[in-house]
Amino acid sequence: MGSGKNSSTAARKARIDEMRRAERARERRNRILVIAASVVVVAGLVVGGVVLVNSQSDGKDSTASGDAKGSGDTGHFTTGKDGVRTWSGKLARTHVTTKVSYPMHPPVGGNHNPVWLNCNGDVYTAPVPEENAVHSLEHGAVWVTYTAKAPKADVDALAAKVKSTPYSMISPYEKQDAPLLLSAWGHQVAVKSAKDPEVAKFFATYVQGDQTPEPGASCTGGVMK
Repeated sequence: MGSGKNSSTAARKARIDEMRRAERARERRNRILVIAASVVVVAGLVVGGVVLVNSQSDGKDSTASGDAKGSGDTGHFTTGKDGVRTWSGKLARTHVTTKVSYPMHPPVGGNHNPVWLNCNGDVYTAPVPEENAVHSLEHGAVWVTYTAKAPKADVDALAAKVKSTPYSMISPYEKQDAPLLLSAWGHQVAVKSAKDPEVAKFFATYVQGDQTPEPGASCTGGVMK
């Protein structure tokens, strides 16, 4: 059993290392796409008057145009025996340029900003934009969040874990109902401390895990708070 586990761990590490090497090549392409998206936004502002005139009749399309504030999510959390909460229902994936009101805190999916938050082992000491962080989850990142009630030793230990793990990030988040939370696309778990066995298990399962809507997408070249 030990050799099988080591082989699985080595295979996952090799896969992440390979994606990390490919990120530099993707960065240039992604920057071009971001610039193109900005041009589209500017063009949209130019014709904004026409959009406003038709907004009442096109209400159902407002999310796609970036005007809606809803997350587009429907459903609820179900909790497994291991304590991991899984979102049962729809998690929308439309790009929007407005603030989004999510039904869970922190969010584990839904409509989000076109640009992701850098999540290549990034440690943020101030709150980050939820809309950008959700995009990072779509890329297969694990997001560690904590409140002021979390012991500093645990926060420091989790930050060290993040620093050594591609496709992860950590930031403070006061609206959550537990001092320490780990989130991935569609999944979330509260942990008692940085030494909680669920920490290693969650990272191993959800960093670029099967839940990832866009496996291999970049975690660099986005925005940094």
